[in-house]
Amino acid sequence: MGSWNDFNDAQSNTNLIPKGTLAKVRLTIRPGGFDDASQGWTGGYATRGSSGAVYLNGEFTVTEGQYARRKIFTLIGLYSPKGPDWTNMGRSLVRGMLNSARGISDKDMSPEAQAARRISGFADLDGIEFVARIDIGTDASGDDKNEIRSAVTPDHRDYAQIMGTAPLQFSGNATQQSAPSAPSTNPPAANPGAPGRPSWAQ
Repeated sequence: MGSWNDFNDAQSNTNLIPKGTLAKVRLTIRPGGFDDASQGWTGGYATRGSSGAVYLNGEFTVTEGQYARRKIFTLIGLYSPKGPDWTNMGRSLVRGMLNSARGISDKDMSPEAQAARRISGFADLDGIEFVARIDIGTDASGDDKNEIRSAVTPDHRDYAQIMGTAPLQFSGNATQQSAPSAPSTNPPAANPGAPGRPSWAQ
């Protein structure tokens, strides 16, 4: 234990989860009240920023393990006036989340897998549980912060252990059996459906 007049040996940035950590998380979308029915963005889930960018304001809560109950805040891009990169990153993350939550290999192109990568609305994503790869980015002040940029699918050797013996199916209503090494304390939330499939998620 360090002394109380010399803090050189104190740890810095102890709040950060190490880059590359795999953890099971639950997504809660913080509603921004922005709708665009022509895009399929309904239900008030999307947020429109001052720059004109549109995104889902994601709050990811670690559900199990060493970092249980820790929250990670990440924006999921829907549209940017600067070009398609923001949208493509958002679509890629959502595809990975659906693959992870629904137990689908990213390489699986069967009709069943393709159907499982479709959503009826953003409500299908609110409360979804999946295995995330935790990254480190920077916030608006230039300080380090945790982010989620990708999901881990069943192709990964650690997926089954982290996710549990049975992946969640579709809207998170299936009963999940957790692996003994990672007991689940929070049941998955059931989500109400929302009409209209967003064109970006098709």
